[in-house]
Amino acid sequence: MAKNYYEVLGIPRDASQDQLKKAYRKLARKYHPDVSKETDAETRMQEINVAYDTLSNEEKKQEYDFQLDHPEGFGQFGGQAERSGSGFDDSQFYRYSSSQNGQQADFSGFEDLFGRFGSGFGGGHSQYQQSRRTKQPYKGEDQHASIEVDLDIAYTGATQNITLQIPTLNAYGEPEVQRKTLQVKIPKGLKDGQQIRLSGQGQSGINGGTNGDLYIEVHYRSSPRLHAEGADVYMTVDVAPWEAALGESIQVRTLDGGTVQVNLPKNAKTGQQLRLKDKGIPNKTSGHLYLVLNIVTPPAQSAEEQQAYKAFAEAFQQFKPRQP
Repeated sequence: MAKNYYEVLGIPRDASQDQLKKAYRKLARKYHPDVSKETDAETRMQEINVAYDTLSNEEKKQEYDFQLDHPEGFGQFGGQAERSGSGFDDSQFYRYSSSQNGQQADFSGFEDLFGRFGSGFGGGHSQYQQSRRTKQPYKGEDQHASIEVDLDIAYTGATQNITLQIPTLNAYGEPEVQRKTLQVKIPKGLKDGQQIRLSGQGQSGINGGTNGDLYIEVHYRSSPRLHAEGADVYMTVDVAPWEAALGESIQVRTLDGGTVQVNLPKNAKTGQQLRLKDKGIPNKTSGHLYLVLNIVTPPAQSAEEQQAYKAFAEAFQQFKPRQP
């Protein structure tokens, strides 16, 4: 059996969804190929993506937990794949590339496509053999994929071409990988974790049965300074010490490309959050934009700047930043 997904993410089996998200974000910041310096970053990120996609979906998680508790019932799957020479097992993932508006783009952070637990090639092969005997039409298996895109797409929407390698069965009922390119429209206002359904783009039907559907789960890239929770967006904003102390008005650029004027409260502190109502992901019920303040101290490089800090220190002689 493949690596234990709970161990991959470093969480217990009874972890909450909030704990799951925090673990995923922490690992993604460490192993994302765009920023990581780890030699095995891409492989680790693929494992992390597959584990998160499974455990964050209640139906997939139940099937996976059942598989963990009953490993003896899944021996046929791996054996069948091994005999076919395909090398597939129940943890196999499928890479795809993407381009936006017809132009090739770098979406190396996209997560990988994989079939539903409990079906995969093993279930499809059995279904195919039965269909050959009965000539009964069977609907193709649904497929599931997860993609990761920039958060500003939630405000504008985007059309992207993605090339998928999808597990399917050939005319002899043997497993193989089918390559297809699809144009996917990501609508404006899609919440983090919501799915897009592409009708008839899953595995092919058998004996004239209809094709399965392809479900693409959309996640937004997160960083220590920017992330989404549902329809709410949290964005870190740097503030000068005098702006925070005096409660000045600052201009903030938002993800929709516009700007907003924000009045800071006097003596604002680092980590303090300001809520901009309905400025999060636009939806039927729009989310909020939370500005997380980060007070940045300017360096004292010139003689004049150093003298300004000395005057500042004299003016605040009673201020003690550390407890005695």
